[in-house]
Amino acid sequence: MENGKVVMLTGASAGIGRATARAFAKQGANIGLLARGRDGLEAAQHEVEELGGRAIVLVADVSDAEAVDAAAEQLEERFGPIDIWVNDAMTSVFSPIAEMKPEEFRRVTEVNYLGFVYGTLAALKRMRPRNQGVIIQVGSALAYRGIPLQAAYCASKFAIRGFCDSLRAELLHDQKNIRVCLVEMPAVNTTQFGWVKSRLRKKAQPVPPIYQPEVAANAIVYAATHNRREVYVGMPTVKAILASKLSRGLVDCYLAKSGYKSQQTKEPENPGRPNNLYEPLRGDFGAHGDFDDRARSFSLQLWLDERRDLWRGALLAGAALAGLAAISKKRH
Repeated sequence: MENGKVVMLTGASAGIGRATARAFAKQGANIGLLARGRDGLEAAQHEVEELGGRAIVLVADVSDAEAVDAAAEQLEERFGPIDIWVNDAMTSVFSPIAEMKPEEFRRVTEVNYLGFVYGTLAALKRMRPRNQGVIIQVGSALAYRGIPLQAAYCASKFAIRGFCDSLRAELLHDQKNIRVCLVEMPAVNTTQFGWVKSRLRKKAQPVPPIYQPEVAANAIVYAATHNRREVYVGMPTVKAILASKLSRGLVDCYLAKSGYKSQQTKEPENPGRPNNLYEPLRGDFGAHGDFDDRARSFSLQLWLDERRDLWRGALLAGAALAGLAAISKKRH
């Protein structure tokens, strides 16, 4: 990454955030690692420095706007102006809506939606006077299509899309050179399925097909360095978004039949296991979850999407040549 860009990364201690820290480190970035769990953050810092980047550990809860702003101040004091802000922190509750508690909806909303809002506000506070910067929102295919057993999570991802639509229009009105990009994720093999709160009878799993966190991380780094409004990761994401637009009723019926089973393994869940809804769990959990044997390390769809200007150019050139050949044939 040119000139050691300064990157703020929330949710950096594990999962997609952890993999993204590594990806930015390989580009020589200076990274603010923000999350609640110090153990995971310190391990991430060690990895970043081994890979050629620099990092500062910032222990904070993204639902605390003042703490997020203070973390941004610390990062800039250490490494200079923030160039890229990545909002990735998340939590969830696997549960039927009828069994959810009001405070659980509130907590997921505070982290997944308001945490992104607070991160964006902290970024804008610093980027607007400089008239430059990039804000990346790590989203999901579930920002377009809600599924059973994850209502709070899906609702928060929908809210982020609406927030960003408003933000883009305002930035255009004010003629600000600040980019906002949503990166919509498929099912990813992260640690969340072993630590989020769950009322399911069996252990939760990402809905197959599953991708490794590195696929997601590479998409985030790409989005940070290319002028894109939105990036879809994986063909399942594309299919889910298209299906939600074309036939919502049929998708409702499909998910009613398959949505419960596809989100659970065959192993029984331990109802008494600890979760991280309100407090971080101790220890370093890394980037990968328990599904390495089923997760894909490559997305052809994403590879093609990142090179769409090349293949579109090739298609146009091919069409032009075909047209010239047809004209030449008629003349002869």
